[in-house]
Amino acid sequence: MPMDAPTLRRLAAPILVAAAALAVWTAPGPARAHHRAPRLPLRVCDHDWWRGTWHVKQLIKCAAHRWHVPGGARKALAVAACESAFRPRAYNPAGYAGVFQQAVRYWPARATHYGFAGRSPFNARANVIVSIRMAAAVGWGPWGCA
Repeated sequence: MPMDAPTLRRLAAPILVAAAALAVWTAPGPARAHHRAPRLPLRVCDHDWWRGTWHVKQLIKCAAHRWHVPGGARKALAVAACESAFRPRAYNPAGYAGVFQQAVRYWPARATHYGFAGRSPFNARANVIVSIRMAAAVGWGPWGCA
């Protein structure tokens, strides 16, 4: 039995949404060191981190869930609490900055690799997502608080 155009559109919409969701969830994991990480959609874990600690924690939970970080969100929150007390402007004179105290000397390459070229390590969204993606790829070893 032939279907009219509105019926076809109603049936196609959920299929397209499901296909898009499947594409996101089955995307390859963290890139190898010699490959550039896939470009990050602008809206992934887009929390208003500048509004305070609660928002930074939500950002960390979102990123930990999205990239299945070792130890989950609880471990990611513990590391961030130890490293900076969730303060995006935290700075250690030894050359570490941001929520997860990224090494300033390595930050430009890491930020570029994970899709945040030109962003400051004091940008909590960039710092958290780069750190979480690093932890998902290599574990928490690079962090002293892990």
